[in-house]
Amino acid sequence: MGGQAKAKKKSKPKRKQSRGAAEHTVMSPQERMKARMQDRAKKKTAEKYTVDQLLEKAEDCMDNFDFSMARMFCRRALDIEPTNLTILDMLGNICAELGDIDKAKEAFLKAVELSPEAGHGKYMYLGQIHTGKEAVQYFSRGVEVMLSTMDAQAQGACGGGAAITAKDVSVAFCSIAEIFFTDLCMEDGAADKCKETLEKALQYDQHSPEALQLMASYLFSLDNTEEGCDYLRRSVSSWLPSLQKEEVAAASAEEHDQEDEPARTNIPPYESRITTAKLLIEAEQFEMATEVLEGLLEEDDEVVQVWYLLGWLFYLQLDKPGTTADTESFRKSARTYLTKAKKLYVKLCCEDPPLLEHTEQLLGELGGEETVAGEDDGGGVGGGPSLDDIADDFVQSSDDDEEEDAMEH
Repeated sequence: MGGQAKAKKKSKPKRKQSRGAAEHTVMSPQERMKARMQDRAKKKTAEKYTVDQLLEKAEDCMDNFDFSMARMFCRRALDIEPTNLTILDMLGNICAELGDIDKAKEAFLKAVELSPEAGHGKYMYLGQIHTGKEAVQYFSRGVEVMLSTMDAQAQGACGGGAAITAKDVSVAFCSIAEIFFTDLCMEDGAADKCKETLEKALQYDQHSPEALQLMASYLFSLDNTEEGCDYLRRSVSSWLPSLQKEEVAAASAEEHDQEDEPARTNIPPYESRITTAKLLIEAEQFEMATEVLEGLLEEDDEVVQVWYLLGWLFYLQLDKPGTTADTESFRKSARTYLTKAKKLYVKLCCEDPPLLEHTEQLLGELGGEETVAGEDDGGGVGGGPSLDDIADDFVQSSDDDEEEDAMEH
């Protein structure tokens, strides 16, 4: 009996701990009030707005780069229709823009669960979020869905929505090839898979600047510089002004008018053109590299890497010219661009130690930083406001409270 009594006494504290743990999960009065208010807000939203109206609001916010409010409208729409694929895709995209990768993944995976055979976009986003083999799997699944959709389009059996094009498929194959060229480059057979995927990309869009550039990178990695240069030139010929002029000179005025607009819309993204410039420098195509980099500066003159690459480009040409005057001109240009790169690096608080180290090394060889007219001691490239009081320009706010208030307006 005594042993049983002791056993009972020992069990009592455990029951108390269990009740204590349960008590910690109970919401406080403030939390309950907040939850009730949120529930009322959701019901009020559902009564006052349709899903289409909420999505229209979300799109307007996205157009104005107000992704926090766009997310709120999407969440309210999802409360009304939790299985709406359009809302899930939009919410995933918005969360990705906000850097909330976990929530973006959650939305896209829910869309995959609801509709695995339709809608390639969710697979493309999941491929971008993941790395390595997982990314390849998602991109490959997206390609399968696109090809299936294209077949349905050809047979007239596809419903509404934007039509899938061969260019879309080519872009997806480029994404796969890039992973084999980077994340999975050490895997067995990675080089062969990269080449095979790039060939498929060019099969669907033989004029794709991205696919041609990736093929050039692949060939450079194999020390096949001559063929790589050919692909690189083909890549930039569709959008680089100097090469376009050469093609136009050989064509009639009528052909020029027909091709002029597509050429302007074929310009690759900013980051892709930085890669183009690097490849052109590697291939010693200095004039084209200069044209690409100067074009990038016209679009955005606060990208450290562009200034650095221009300085590196002119430094590499110091041994190329045939006259002393050319040498001094290249030296001065190299110093000017590298000085700009260093100042901008400090101004923007960049975190790329190898780039800064190489910049300082080159400046040391060139005789130190260049004094650029028009710049003050503030260190900014081209002047600009002081960064000391930058925090005063921003106001902290509560996202949830302000978003709820904005819903009412």
